[in-house]
Amino acid sequence: MLITLKQRKLSDGRLSLYVEYYKGSNIDDNGKRLHIRDFEYLKIYLHQNPKTPVEKKENKENQKLAENILAIRKAEFVQGKFKIRDAAKDKKKFLDYFSEKTQEKVNSVNNYGNWTSTLVHLKKIIPQNLLFEEIDENFIKKVKNYIDNEAKTKSDLPLSLNSKYSYFNKFKACLRSAFDEGYLSINYSAKIKSFEQAESQREYLTHTELQTLANTSCKYEVLKKAFIFSCLTGLRWSDINMLLWSEIRDEDGVSRINFRQKKTDGVEYLYIAKQARQLLGERKSPQERVFKGLKYGVGFNNEIVRWCNRAEISKHITFHSARHTNAVLLLENGADIYTVSKRLGHREIRTTAIYAKIVDQKMKEAAEIIPQLDIEI
Repeated sequence: MLITLKQRKLSDGRLSLYVEYYKGSNIDDNGKRLHIRDFEYLKIYLHQNPKTPVEKKENKENQKLAENILAIRKAEFVQGKFKIRDAAKDKKKFLDYFSEKTQEKVNSVNNYGNWTSTLVHLKKIIPQNLLFEEIDENFIKKVKNYIDNEAKTKSDLPLSLNSKYSYFNKFKACLRSAFDEGYLSINYSAKIKSFEQAESQREYLTHTELQTLANTSCKYEVLKKAFIFSCLTGLRWSDINMLLWSEIRDEDGVSRINFRQKKTDGVEYLYIAKQARQLLGERKSPQERVFKGLKYGVGFNNEIVRWCNRAEISKHITFHSARHTNAVLLLENGADIYTVSKRLGHREIRTTAIYAKIVDQKMKEAAEIIPQLDIEI
């Protein structure tokens, strides 16, 4: 493969720098030679005819940056093609590396929990002293087979399909990271297929149930307020927990939240209803948490169960059910699926489409379409 740095003139006169990967050529059925190329556009630009010292300086710096990227790409190719490995990284223990990656997720509560659970299972199948130099495809298959056929829950039951999917994907994510960082010369994560993900049941509250819950006492006032706020806005627990007053904007008679999603790191601008804003109460100092005192733990999680029991709601409701409730209520009251998807911050519309199944009006109508039978029961 030939890897070169090239430039292309844009309509605005700038030169766009890109890396070309020339992979050779072949002859088609008509005898015509076809050249095989891939391109990586660097989003780095040069002034075509620099005139000022500033433009000349920018050209010099951007050219240098592009050349550095080219050098990295060439090194990555050599590493992959010739399996050149870092001897020091070869001696790194895999479980130590996985533990380090797990700790990097500590500020993402749900994700951290999944990584921690995965590590518990990996310790049962992977020797503590296993080094990166010992990893091969048989090792990967051995781990997958363990997760599929041997791993058990704390109750000594086989793992659910979604648990297999989650744990093995964390394992693959670690392998991909190890490849990116030079601990592995082969990207094993791309060579083995993951488990299929089962469609999970999304528990939610109806409007009547939510009204009942709102009229029922909860031991922790901040938990009650945060849960109902999530039902009205669709915000995740992680975003509600870290929400600051500086992110609440009251402008021209409407309120919205300008925040960065903790899960996706995407910037969001979410308009909220007047009732949702009223729940928050009087504005505090900009850097103060809106839901001060909200905690993630057994005490608060158990109180949601007890709170629902007092409201005579028998569904298995968690804090995340509030987000499901928001989606269902929006769709039931006429919001289109695209708007709901945008409000929930979903990257793909198919994620939101799951809620559409819950509120399928045609399915409701079909349930009563068969004429009644004249029978005695």
